[in-house]
Amino acid sequence: MTMNVYNLGLQDSILNAFMSEIRDVKIQVDSLRFRRNLERVGEFIAYEISKTLNYVTQATTTPLGTCNCRVLAEQPVLATILRAGLPMHQGMLNIFDRAENTFISAYRIHNGNDDDFDVKVEYLASPEVEGKTVILCDPMLATGSSMVLAYRALLRRGTPRKIHIATVIASEAGIDYVREHLPADTSIWAAAIDPELTPRSYIVPGLGDAGDLAYGEKD
Repeated sequence: MTMNVYNLGLQDSILNAFMSEIRDVKIQVDSLRFRRNLERVGEFIAYEISKTLNYVTQATTTPLGTCNCRVLAEQPVLATILRAGLPMHQGMLNIFDRAENTFISAYRIHNGNDDDFDVKVEYLASPEVEGKTVILCDPMLATGSSMVLAYRALLRRGTPRKIHIATVIASEAGIDYVREHLPADTSIWAAAIDPELTPRSYIVPGLGDAGDLAYGEKD
């Protein structure tokens, strides 16, 4: 089975206007707008993922009668890698407003220089995910190691039936790494896919450090 990768930026849509602002160094200085644009991208990707989920018919009573409506058969679990994933997670939650939520901490530990680092997962807050659909979001899919470690941490709470990876910008190397380490039926949804990584594993042209731009620089 081939892993499905959806590059939503290949089609002309308003999503690309949000992406232009997210990347623009002149607009990035407005952290409020940067967070809101991450949220918008989360909403957009959530809508696209919603088209692939399972639905049932529900009879809905209106003031004038009854209407048969198609509604979600079950809610997904929204999983987010802290801290940069929070605005995107909120966008997802705006769409899947009844979803359960998972939060995972994953961060880089540098080994003496900026180019050599490990990724550590330290915290997990999650409902049971056994047999459920999980949407795991992080703005940047760079090397893919944080995403894979977050998925492995999630397995402490059960094995999901289906995993969707949602990201603002993915690198080609990150996608390849996820392909190697996550289930074959995983789907990757990206607003853009960029070709390169710097020696420090930042995506080029990318957007910089999403966490710092959203919430300020960290020590």
